[in-house]
Amino acid sequence: MALVQPGGRAAGQKPGEGPPRSRRRGQRAGMAPGPGPEPMPGYAQLLQRSYRSLLDAARGCADCGWERSRRSWAQHAHLAAAELLLLLLAGLAWTALRQAAAAGLFRPLARWCQLQPRDAAKMPESAWKFLFYSTAWGYSAYLLFGTNYPFFHDPPSVFYDWKPGMEVPRDIAVAYLLQGSFYGHSIYATLYMDAWRKDSVVMLLHHVVTLVLIVFSYAFRYHNVGILVLFLHDISDVQLEFTKLNVYFKFRGGVYHRLNDLISDVGCVSFSVTWFWFRLYWFPLKVLYATCHCSLLSVPDIPFYFFFNALLLALLLMNIYWFLYIVVFAAKVLTGQVREVSDVREYDEAVEGAPPPPKSWKEEKPLRNGLVKDKHF
Repeated sequence: MALVQPGGRAAGQKPGEGPPRSRRRGQRAGMAPGPGPEPMPGYAQLLQRSYRSLLDAARGCADCGWERSRRSWAQHAHLAAAELLLLLLAGLAWTALRQAAAAGLFRPLARWCQLQPRDAAKMPESAWKFLFYSTAWGYSAYLLFGTNYPFFHDPPSVFYDWKPGMEVPRDIAVAYLLQGSFYGHSIYATLYMDAWRKDSVVMLLHHVVTLVLIVFSYAFRYHNVGILVLFLHDISDVQLEFTKLNVYFKFRGGVYHRLNDLISDVGCVSFSVTWFWFRLYWFPLKVLYATCHCSLLSVPDIPFYFFFNALLLALLLMNIYWFLYIVVFAAKVLTGQVREVSDVREYDEAVEGAPPPPKSWKEEKPLRNGLVKDKHF
């Protein structure tokens, strides 16, 4: 696989040689004016060019349908049964590791710190997710900024020299195995291990969409853009879980700890800004612009074009949906309805004397990190 470096020369390419053929083709089509990265577009350019590309692709797809999809899958998808089995086994390993970590580390830590019962029940979930997302995002950041991959600074390069069945670099394959197996585990965890929240159905849909994107992008060798998508999304989860951990730890041993309260306030602001910047600014302008518009310039007959862009658009819509929760929380703070950081997706605690709200479909099962918690849906 030829890697295009920020200067425009492929890895291993001799000085004086022209750019790779796919890059020359993209430049002729107006993809980049020079040897450097193409400037990131604005929202108006994104909408205009993506709409035009989608419309042209639809007009040129005279025989689109199930038969063409079947042929495209047979010709371009490369996914071995052994790879799927490894993904399944790794997902089971994540589930076992989480249960072991909760029983041997997180719950004993909550007891030792004398957290309030409600916070002690929620802490293991946030601690587990914080550890994973910190590691996963750190590794994605290393791939994008500690190696020669130019995908963040030059998103159209994710499709340069794309070929069906091209070899996936080992460092990217490792990231795909870790992330794909974790999201497979997360589907089970959302149903049977995590606290049930107002957005749990949307969260479940998010995990399914993400897992499908990971598996199919690996099979069709769209792994370059996949790493960029993961990097832009994981940072928000790191900050969310870190903020929630500080909320849980601000009352421990019956004593209020101002430092944790201050950190949770700062974390809430940082999380809100990061969510908008990474998921609602960079994600559409870097990823969707590359997949909707630039992909056709590098690979005019790129397979499953509409399928992948539909899933990426679904991710964007879910990002907007969750951003509304952030806006609602900010509005409650500004109007004085909320005076401290809290997760507005959580169901309110039952008020004494009030009729109980409808139960979740789990019906009082003794789940949630091993503690009986009466969550409502």
